Amino acid sequence: MRSRKKKALILLLAMVMILSLWSIYLTRDRGPGIVQAREDFEAVSGTEDSRSYEHYLSVHADADKPEQTIRIEGESFTQAVNGEFEIVNAYAGLDGKAVITPESGTINWEVPVPASGLYQMRIHYYPAAGKSSGIERQLELNGEVPFRGADVLLFDRVWGNRDDHARRDDRGNDLRPRQVEQPAWQLASFKDSAGYFEEPYQFYFEKGKQKLSLTSLRESMAIDYIELYREESIPAYTELQADYEAAGLKPADPVSIKVQGEEAVSKSSPTLAPISDRSSPSLEPYDVSKIRVNAIGGINWKLPGEWIEWDVDVPEDGLYQIGLKVKQDQLRGVYATRSLTIDGKIPFEEMKRIRFNYSPDWQTQVLGTSESEPYLFHLEKGTHRLRMTVTLGDIAPLLRTVESSVLELNEMYRKILMITSNKPDPMRDYQLETRIPEMVEVFKRQADILRSVADYLEKATGEQSDKVAILHAMVIQLEDMAARPETVPKRLDTFKINVGGLGTWILSVREQPISLDYVLVSSPDQKMPKAEATMLQQMKHEMGAYIASYTEDYDSIGNVEQNKDSITVWITTGRDQAQVLKGLIDDSFTPETDISVQLRLVPPNILLPATLAGEGPDVAMQMGEDIPVNYAMRNAAADLSTFPDFEQVASRFRASGLTPYQFNNGVYALPEQQHFPMLFYRKDILKELGLEPPKTWQDVYNAISVLQKHNMEFYLPIEDTTNNANMVPNATFAMLLYQNDGEFYSADQKESALNSEISMDAFKRWTQFYTNYKFPLKADFPNRFRTGEMPIGIADYTTYNMLTVMAPEIRNLWDFTIVPGTQLEDGTIRHEVASATSAVMMLENAKNREAAWKFMKWWTDKQTQIEYGREMEGLMGAAARYPTANIEALEQLPWPVKDYQNLKKQWEWVEGIPQVPGGYFTGRHLDNAFRKVVNANENPREALADYVLYIDDEIELKRKEFNLK
Repeated sequence: MRSRKKKALILLLAMVMILSLWSIYLTRDRGPGIVQAREDFEAVSGTEDSRSYEHYLSVHADADKPEQTIRIEGESFTQAVNGEFEIVNAYAGLDGKAVITPESGTINWEVPVPASGLYQMRIHYYPAAGKSSGIERQLELNGEVPFRGADVLLFDRVWGNRDDHARRDDRGNDLRPRQVEQPAWQLASFKDSAGYFEEPYQFYFEKGKQKLSLTSLRESMAIDYIELYREESIPAYTELQADYEAAGLKPADPVSIKVQGEEAVSKSSPTLAPISDRSSPSLEPYDVSKIRVNAIGGINWKLPGEWIEWDVDVPEDGLYQIGLKVKQDQLRGVYATRSLTIDGKIPFEEMKRIRFNYSPDWQTQVLGTSESEPYLFHLEKGTHRLRMTVTLGDIAPLLRTVESSVLELNEMYRKILMITSNKPDPMRDYQLETRIPEMVEVFKRQADILRSVADYLEKATGEQSDKVAILHAMVIQLEDMAARPETVPKRLDTFKINVGGLGTWILSVREQPISLDYVLVSSPDQKMPKAEATMLQQMKHEMGAYIASYTEDYDSIGNVEQNKDSITVWITTGRDQAQVLKGLIDDSFTPETDISVQLRLVPPNILLPATLAGEGPDVAMQMGEDIPVNYAMRNAAADLSTFPDFEQVASRFRASGLTPYQFNNGVYALPEQQHFPMLFYRKDILKELGLEPPKTWQDVYNAISVLQKHNMEFYLPIEDTTNNANMVPNATFAMLLYQNDGEFYSADQKESALNSEISMDAFKRWTQFYTNYKFPLKADFPNRFRTGEMPIGIADYTTYNMLTVMAPEIRNLWDFTIVPGTQLEDGTIRHEVASATSAVMMLENAKNREAAWKFMKWWTDKQTQIEYGREMEGLMGAAARYPTANIEALEQLPWPVKDYQNLKKQWEWVEGIPQVPGGYFTGRHLDNAFRKVVNANENPREALADYVLYIDDEIELKRKEFNLK
């Protein structure tokens, strides 16, 4: 009894102590205020590297900043190489000459600099017709890129709504307005494309003649002139107020001008199309059940540098206030920032950084210190253009610092990994503090830096949130590892996870989305309307939406018009893809052919039962590679080769794209997408290790020894065994097989060819990577590539899209190229790889075959594929870049020139894997044989030979089942 009382007393005392400590933590003084927190942050975050812009500025900190402007005419270039540069007169309405620079090549100018100093630069350019993506150039001064950031300068195109008003389908829903390019001459400064520096870059020029070069990385542009100049100083609002009083300016007479967000006249990206928001009945316009385009922005308006413009027509000269109805419901614990320009100029300093704090609801916000003290803007009578641009504002130095921390901590992680491996011995003392003398100091310094970032965010937002939790977790771990370095090997996994979390933090904080319903320009006496709906409006909205869920068909995509010829098309991806496709159908297919398309969004597994029941579509899209031939065996897919113009249509694709859909001298589908493996590598890490990207498999073996010596790994793709039923043959095995003239099936496709000597040798070499070289059987390649554990590997080329968007901290530090090949006796190298495709197929029971064939031809046509790819990338960003199977269309998608050339080289080596009756056993049993060798130490030849028997039996069984001779 006494023992129980004693335990209860101890437990009670422990709880009291914990609660006391927690209350101290919650109420502790977080510092002397936001200003002090920022000063503390800036004091510890002064880390620089020799290639950074900060270092460049520090080197030239004492340089003058001359006032004069120096203009270099575009057509006065001294040299142009590796491209077709053309001087034109009166181009696109220009008064004078310009030079058109293509999407590849370098152009040089000689710049007469009258005085040494730091100059800013701007360019007057016109976006020439191209692939509808951002224009990218690399800047060199006297043959050298001055700092990291000048190697990729981004220049915008101008986009707008194609139609003045939203079109509606036959169900009464608004259609998302199509975005079209509206090219115009623009004047743009050379700025940081990542948005980490708010002001235009400053470049140091010595007095005398200097050489300036621009190298094209993507897209063509016409250049009128380039100027060296100095940015004008912008007054603070208090200074502007004094100017207002001195000029005798008065508030405008009572007026309120509302401009709907969706009526934006131009924007910097096609992703900034108007959106439909059904979160509140207070939005304008509104319908309880129908889709209404009623806002702009949202998660698409988030990347630094993206801008939207509106025209505002004011009735008289005077002082006006500007209000916005906005929602910032994505960044809790941080804030979104915008800058405002009126007619191309920032009116005063405070408009560089307009802050939008987190709120789950719509808010009306007057630009000013408060609603009772709005900022006043002097607007003359007439039309004015307001531009709001995403800017990082006060967040920018935080992101620069954390990005620098991630790179340094990743480098430290790799140094530790080289000593301990990724599976350290828990019983061993690696003496890391002795072998890596700087380790403890790095941990301490980075802990101080990250704490200062977290403290600044907490002070600036007035709250703790998930946005600072990862920073605090990293700080605690770094401090503990600095205090107890002997524990580092045991905590390597959590250290890697936390550093990866910092990388994700950069990505999430760098994105600054807000939604905007309308802009309100009014006289200062006008009150802003309430943002949220009343309780009664909200109740009606919820009840109406509930009833509409029973009456509206959300699976069918509405038509703009009905025609007598009609086909039914099923699509199995998301609603966004279906809406884009339907927009293209209504814009071009239906008007050109007079055939209407009933487009329906369905689950992937519904096609078979629907076809058996006689309720299937005429055309099915985005089908897996195995489906067309399986349907053809059952006489359920139409043979496309019977159409007279089939050969002409087939020439749009590489032969490898059609291989999986050929069966019994027929072709039963057309490829939509085709993707294949490529070699990805970290340029920085390979340079540290003294390695080059491997060109042959022998180079791979040589690289493996160097990598493993440093406890790093080479990645080879391994299939996910969760979907064993439809597993495709392994990509690495297919490479080794095809590069040595091997085949998966015999010439008549009646049996497997994996029992050949070539196949056996390829299988043995494949398994040896895992038995002899201990490659991992499972790995998250993008993340391990990001941290540097796997600085090189083979992966599907769509990994490029993921790394571009999801790993901003290693931008420009990696590249991709063709896969390693097999060297022949004559010295030539073969680089064959196998591809994976998706297809569009016509069902055998299609009611109108000619109309269905016209649709398939239209859909796989170059122009349609280009437009669909650009629309998807415009809607969802670079991560959604479309891997089209159309040869000419891929060239026109917005790939940087160098990257497309690498893709093209690899595509020429692509082979397709045939589909045969019972062929689903090939990938499945190839994997089973592989696992037997790797996990059970079975002889590779015997393991594969055993499973080939199963494959042959299944092929024979299926051929008998379908009476195939």
